[in-house]
Amino acid sequence: MTDATKPRRRRSAPEVRAEEIVLAARELFAEQGIAHTSTKDVAERAGVARGLVYYYFPDKDALVDAVLEGYVAEFVEAVHAWDAAREPGNIDKALVDCVAMFRTHLRSVDPLRDDLQRAEHTGLYNRFLDRAVRAVVECVEATTVEAYAARHQVRIEHVPETFYVLVYGLVGLARNCPEVDDAVLVTIVRQALHLEGARADSE
Repeated sequence: MTDATKPRRRRSAPEVRAEEIVLAARELFAEQGIAHTSTKDVAERAGVARGLVYYYFPDKDALVDAVLEGYVAEFVEAVHAWDAAREPGNIDKALVDCVAMFRTHLRSVDPLRDDLQRAEHTGLYNRFLDRAVRAVVECVEATTVEAYAARHQVRIEHVPETFYVLVYGLVGLARNCPEVDDAVLVTIVRQALHLEGARADSE
């Protein structure tokens, strides 16, 4: 490859450069898998020297962690958006929208599914899932649950533990049995949170 045909390396602030490297890794992991993506591949896709990749991410595991953290951040952002868009008192719509949100973000991670389920990546997947569930539960507990408790007569005991079990269960069921209908997931959430008889307090 001549100097004229080599990809030009972009100059940018350190945090932007790190984001570009993570984005390049995310694209390549989705296209060809984690196991088949090298640090050299990521450097070439990002248009940077391989040494710069190692400067920000000491090894490939650190780079994979950074990619997965991006998925977690997007999931939490979606929860915030869902909570902000909820119609007070409209539990049915909130549940349907919530399940749709879960489906969307599980699909976004699906290109990495096979790699994450390989024996050598079991620990990595478990760390990712734990971070995702923990972040989502903290978000829901601080927003949705508080607002729900203030408006409805139904009360949930052991809130964090209940949501941990519920979110872990939904993720596991939706990923391992993707054919399960959304209506089934909505029913499970209703039962787990005792929403069958929920009604808004008078205003």
